[in-house]
Amino acid sequence: MDHHVDLYWSFRSPYSYLVVPRLIELERDWQARVTVRPVLPIAVRQPEFFAHADPLWASYLMRDCVRCAEFAGLPLRWPRPDPVAMDYATRTYPKEQPHIHRLTRIGQLAAEQGKGLALLRAVSHLIWSGEVDGWHEGDHLARAVASAGFDLAELDAAQEAEAVRLDATIAANEAAHRAGGHYGVPLMVYDGEPFFGQDRFDQLLWRMKQKGLERRV
Repeated sequence: MDHHVDLYWSFRSPYSYLVVPRLIELERDWQARVTVRPVLPIAVRQPEFFAHADPLWASYLMRDCVRCAEFAGLPLRWPRPDPVAMDYATRTYPKEQPHIHRLTRIGQLAAEQGKGLALLRAVSHLIWSGEVDGWHEGDHLARAVASAGFDLAELDAAQEAEAVRLDATIAANEAAHRAGGHYGVPLMVYDGEPFFGQDRFDQLLWRMKQKGLERRV
């Protein structure tokens, strides 16, 4: 029987981007299944969070996420454009957002079809790798979702038609996220135990092995 992990994940989180390849390997190599549960970034869920944060929080994050990507052997550059629009002068986030709701709904749709990790991998690489400018322009996003087995036009039509249902599901993910034991992403919850951050993956795997996780034959 597969061991089950709930993954709470955001398209704006560099650490969420960094953990996905390891979770794909977890499903491939071990008797494990990951349920993808997309959530909106904390900047949207709690817009006041960054306004009150110590400036060192942001400067350290920028240095650390680049270092973590280098350590993992993955490319990383802050997205152009940012998935969450921000007024840098006031450190505030406008209520109307051009990208993040669409991305999060698409992630939920992929998760419901059992291909959540594949889509997260393809789209987060597009957004965070720095390989293209304007990830939202041209056919960049369409090509990324196609590599995960989806048609962007179909996903967009579904996320618009089912926006109310999908937003309710994402809100339920966010409630379960906090109930899981943390407010940040990525959060992996296994057997009721939360593991926050991409740097807790090794401890997650260690705990799963303690509880009988075996390699796939």
